[in-house]
Amino acid sequence: MDFELSDTQRDAQQRARAFAERELAPHAARWDAEGTFPRDALTQAARLGYCGLYAESRQGGLGLGRLDATLVFEELAAACPSTAAYLTIHNMVAWVASRWADTEHASSWARRLTSGHSLASYCLSEPEAGSDAASLRTTATRDGNDYVLEGTKAFVSGSGVTEALLVIARTGASGAQGLTAFLIPASTRGIQLGPPEEKLGWRNQPTRTVHFERVRVPADLRLGQEGEGFRIAMQALDGERVNLAICSVGAAQAALDAARQHLHRRSQFNRKLAGFQSVQFKFAGMATDLVAARQMARLAASMLDSRSPQATVYCAMAKQVATDTGFRICNEALQLHGGYGYLRRYPLERYLRDTRVHQILGGTNEIMRVIVSRYLLDEVTAGGGDGL
Repeated sequence: MDFELSDTQRDAQQRARAFAERELAPHAARWDAEGTFPRDALTQAARLGYCGLYAESRQGGLGLGRLDATLVFEELAAACPSTAAYLTIHNMVAWVASRWADTEHASSWARRLTSGHSLASYCLSEPEAGSDAASLRTTATRDGNDYVLEGTKAFVSGSGVTEALLVIARTGASGAQGLTAFLIPASTRGIQLGPPEEKLGWRNQPTRTVHFERVRVPADLRLGQEGEGFRIAMQALDGERVNLAICSVGAAQAALDAARQHLHRRSQFNRKLAGFQSVQFKFAGMATDLVAARQMARLAASMLDSRSPQATVYCAMAKQVATDTGFRICNEALQLHGGYGYLRRYPLERYLRDTRVHQILGGTNEIMRVIVSRYLLDEVTAGGGDGL
């Protein structure tokens, strides 16, 4: 196994870092304070292909591997975790649209997403269905050449400023087999938005509840076949879990870098903070844990690229490990700053707030442990015994 990045990957990493330092870092604190959606920065990101990183090339995407995409997302998250996280959501929708669009109407929308001309939101969770996606209640009933949607989706990132919605709705019986995916223009008649949620973090991307009241959707905007929605959603979530993992790594790296600078600047008892062994041990542990989290996320991404049958469980492990670790490192970096870390003029409190939700989205970290334990115990029950 080669852990070294190729020259092409290093170049992509450096380009993303330069973009983040130029277009994101100088504005991130203001966007957070004002709740400003960074549309102009996302337009600039689209020009570099960052709105369709791993989307199908036949639909205008770059067609990169998931590992390559993590290199970009990590650099963006180091500058602004919230903007990077939104871009991962958009990329997830663009990938789904580019892969499962099988009509010209759907394909035209896929190309708009991969180019960044339109931005997207993902509508999966509902007020009464979060981690249990198979229990979704939003319905899509066939009516001639259309489907009629009824229901409510919750925690929709970007809703109100995005132009397209990826919606998983029920077209059949209860359970996972009755779900179908749709790509719906956000301006479609009958779609109503709740007020913006007031959130701890991710403040520069709006989050709203989305209501569907007799929303007519042409059948040619269905993605895949009826009943494929759950499989599509789960494949999308595997990738999004890796994306959340690497965004946590990026934010934690930025927090670690800020802490390093502070430890060399700040003195107590006539010594630099970096000279205290207790501080050195804490910092060494943070750095070691960060490397482990990064490698876990990259391993899961590489397993997605190779289409490993174990990819889902590794994505779950990576998401749980990296988001827990990333949040902890941001918290410890804030602690190393003392009272300064609690002030808004320092970025630590923003990193802390933005990474906290990564432990919840894409399936809570408790659910990640359920996925891993079921896999291991099923292997043992089936006589496999070797686990991972």
